[in-house]
Amino acid sequence: MAMRVEEITSGMESSEMRGLRPKQDARFHRDFDVDLEGDILEAIDSFDDFDPKVRALDLTNNASSDLFLSLAKWCSSSQWRCWEARLFLYVEPSLSNTASKDLDFTSPLIWKEFSDKLSRTDRSSFSESVVLDWMSRREEMGETMEPSEDPMILPTMNSHRSLSESLFLFIQEYRKQDLHLLVGKEYLDSGEWNLGGSPISGINEVLNV
Repeated sequence: MAMRVEEITSGMESSEMRGLRPKQDARFHRDFDVDLEGDILEAIDSFDDFDPKVRALDLTNNASSDLFLSLAKWCSSSQWRCWEARLFLYVEPSLSNTASKDLDFTSPLIWKEFSDKLSRTDRSSFSESVVLDWMSRREEMGETMEPSEDPMILPTMNSHRSLSESLFLFIQEYRKQDLHLLVGKEYLDSGEWNLGGSPISGINEVLNV
């Protein structure tokens, strides 16, 4: 964000900034270079009447959050994602005294508590607890756990195990490397995404004071 807008534009148009992205963690997906280049250029094009020599962080209209989010994604080394219903299964059991209806997975407090809880267990134990909790919830709803009665039981179980293990590794890496979490969801306004414990809209306001 400290770069001039014209530098960002030139670097994205020529693909020269690809070499400046953090090395990708091969265990995880992240947004493709070409997709983010398009998003960043589109965000810059949405600004009206600005000096291309100004720093990106000095842009203050409503599109600045879109640009900030795209640049934050550009600076990321990895990404973890899943359906929100599954995220509930993986995270909620680790939280204390939290009403299910009040869970907001963009809240930094949730991820801090979840990270602290994972620091006291190991990947296999966490994954196993997720699978057992899922089985228990199904049984409480009167759903079968017999593969002969539901052919999706085993594939779903394996999917929960794989996703929960990768989530554990993702949070472990975040904690070990002292990284900033970028948390959001599809269709959420860019200013409401959370980076390092603060909404992006709030970060923009601080940077431009």
